[in-house]
Amino acid sequence: MRKHAQLVKCSACWLMLVFWAAFGAVLLSPAQEPDVPATAKLNTAPQAAATNEADPPSDPPADEGTVTMFPHFKDTRFWLSGQANFIFQTHPPFHAAYSGTNSLSPNYEKATSRVVTLYTGVRFNNSTELLVDIEEAGGEALSTGLGLAGDTNLDIVRNPSLSKAPYLARGMIHHVFALSKDKVENQRNAYSLFEELPRRRLEVRFGKFSTVDFFDVNSVGSDTHFQFTNWTVDNNGAYDYAADTRGYTVGLTADYEDRNWGFRFSEGLMPKVANGIDLVWKVWQAHAENFEYELRRGLIPKKPGVVRLLAYTNYANMGIYRQAVAQFEKGLTPVPDITNHPWHITRKYGFGVNVEQNLTPYLTAFGRFGWDNGKTESFAYTEVDQTFDMGLGANGAWWHRKQDRAGIAFVTNAISKDHQTYLADGGLGFLLGDGKLNYGRENIVESYYTIHVWRGIYLAPGVQHINNPGYNRDRGPVIVPSFRAHVEF
Repeated sequence: MRKHAQLVKCSACWLMLVFWAAFGAVLLSPAQEPDVPATAKLNTAPQAAATNEADPPSDPPADEGTVTMFPHFKDTRFWLSGQANFIFQTHPPFHAAYSGTNSLSPNYEKATSRVVTLYTGVRFNNSTELLVDIEEAGGEALSTGLGLAGDTNLDIVRNPSLSKAPYLARGMIHHVFALSKDKVENQRNAYSLFEELPRRRLEVRFGKFSTVDFFDVNSVGSDTHFQFTNWTVDNNGAYDYAADTRGYTVGLTADYEDRNWGFRFSEGLMPKVANGIDLVWKVWQAHAENFEYELRRGLIPKKPGVVRLLAYTNYANMGIYRQAVAQFEKGLTPVPDITNHPWHITRKYGFGVNVEQNLTPYLTAFGRFGWDNGKTESFAYTEVDQTFDMGLGANGAWWHRKQDRAGIAFVTNAISKDHQTYLADGGLGFLLGDGKLNYGRENIVESYYTIHVWRGIYLAPGVQHINNPGYNRDRGPVIVPSFRAHVEF
């Protein structure tokens, strides 16, 4: 079995090498000016859509935007668009000394997920708009989404028993308070229909949304439609942001934007149980606060970049790992059980850093660091108490394919000592639980290439290599090839 694990690891290295050798051959070809150059920032962040600070003259002008199947409304007060994202993933058999209830299966698996979204909106006037998105999510996940902290597919629904019927994903009122008379151009998108915005402003949103629509956004590492798909590459793994099973909450955001900096705050509802679909509507009991400062200034002189500093705190019916282990050691439970407690509100808090930096007009580096206190139960996002990831995103205009994109990233995840002891004694989290644990950091490498085929059709092969899945040295490594088909309409 040890030889088999070494062969798998060796195969993964060769697979990554071949993939990036082919990509590198394209990148290292002599650079020429493309017909329509594109900016290095493949920006999907709604709060960064406005041009708040002029880029240095050496940067190329903005891209024409994502190509879609049908033209969108322009210069009107309405918005109508949509997307469909299909991700196929598989993994070959891998070494596992043992498996538990919440383990990634060591046998061959394959799964295909889908997420279809209809984005609509209407602008009432120059300062207020209503945004409503309808979504349908289905398909399957590898091992029903269990066994990994950095799961390979952010599109999966973590509860396979949920209805497959369409549901309201977002429904919010967006109001802009002007704090200056001068205006900046805004690239209209599904989260903001305004063609221009006050340079200094306060944006308030109220309703249903995903917290990571507006927090911890990264222009080259946040979008499963065109970029990476791993949970802890697209988001800060230690950011246990308020969300139901599908990733949405109800609350309020306030976003102050100035010329080259911004500060945003959010108050959101927490779920009743870990990974639960039902939210607690008694906001004085269970709630979450999020704070983020954004400085739009590069770390490299004369090159654009962004630094975001994040802090959050959650109050919910969360268990305490140390108490669950103490109950087990006293013989009160057969294994540690983080849910074995009466209703009580506990606190969890954490911090994060999110950096992106243009290296060339077509190449952007990014990185994240995240930490939470690790004493209370992982509750809403994933089972990570510390994370660090870094990567590169490239724009295809570099090699005369302006709608193509490519990227590679490395992420390493960890959990607290209390969390380790809980899993080692046989406890189950809402994602992890091998029955035992030989602890090691969960290390993941992911790469992808997104190809623009025709109009709004995009295809993307990719691969992930995972060491110590679920923080367990007795299992893995795992190779997960993937293929994504995406349609913008």
